[in-house]
Order: sequence, then C-alpha cells, then structure tokens
Amino acid sequence: MSTHRVLMVCLGNICRSPMAEGILKHKAQILGLDLFIDSAGTSNWHQGEKPDGRAMEEMWVNGIDISDQRSRQFSASDFDEFDYIMVMDSSNQTNVLAVARNENDKSKVHLMLDFGNEVKGKAVPDPYYDDGFGRVYDLLDYACDAFLKELK
Repeated sequence: MSTHRVLMVCLGNICRSPMAEGILKHKAQILGLDLFIDSAGTSNWHQGEKPDGRAMEEMWVNGIDISDQRSRQFSASDFDEFDYIMVMDSSNQTNVLAVARNENDKSKVHLMLDFGNEVKGKAVPDPYYDDGFGRVYDLLDYACDAFLKELK
C-alpha cells in the first residue's frame, strides 16, 4: 500500500482527534502499514497544549501513549498535505468545508463514523463535558478498523 496521509479533526484537538490519531497510528504500526497520521482542531483554543488528561488516561488504559501530541489549528494548507480529513461531527465538518477551496478539497472530508456500517452518519460525541472517554475510545476503535479495511 502506498503512503496515505490522514488528518483527524475535532473542535479543540485535545480529546477526540488526538485519541483517533493515537488509535490509528497504533493499528497501522501493528499491521505494518505505511500511513502518516496527524490531528488538528477547528479552533485555536488549546494551541500547543497536550491532549486532555482524561483522554491520555483512557488511551493509556488501552495501551497507547499520546502524551507527545500537541494541539494545532486546522488550516487550508492541510488540504494539500492530507488524502483523508476525518472529522468527528457535523459541526467540525461544516467548519472544515468552509475552508475548502475547491471540490477536490471537499472530497477529502469524511465523517469519522462513516467508516463502518454500525455507526454510519453518527457523530463522535465530545467527551470534554460528560467524561465519556471510554465510549469515544470504543467508537474510534471501531471506526479506525473500518477505515483500515476500506483502505486495503
């Protein structure tokens, strides 16, 4: 498989997208796949910060360390750098598509849970306020598996 470049996007880039980045990196490494994976947020509220401590804890429980990640804001140049831009919910999708310059940019944007029939069209809920990090992990784990199956 040729190198695919995947960007995970949520609102603040401290909960969902860092978890998605970590899960997909972990799975790609285990499978020996040549993927470049990063994450970003549609806001700049947490620029340069580590992932939320609760996200890091949930990932650690599942054997994945994301403590080296730092939040950054999504930009139009990401359309040039990535083949797949995976957004966590419709709000993220709207914000990313608003930056798109053309149809090619738009074609790269996908709802994360559109990969896998069980959760197609649904949002990855933001666990920041309700502490649902375990549920988010399970959804992202499922979606990453489904995405990797589609890549093959």
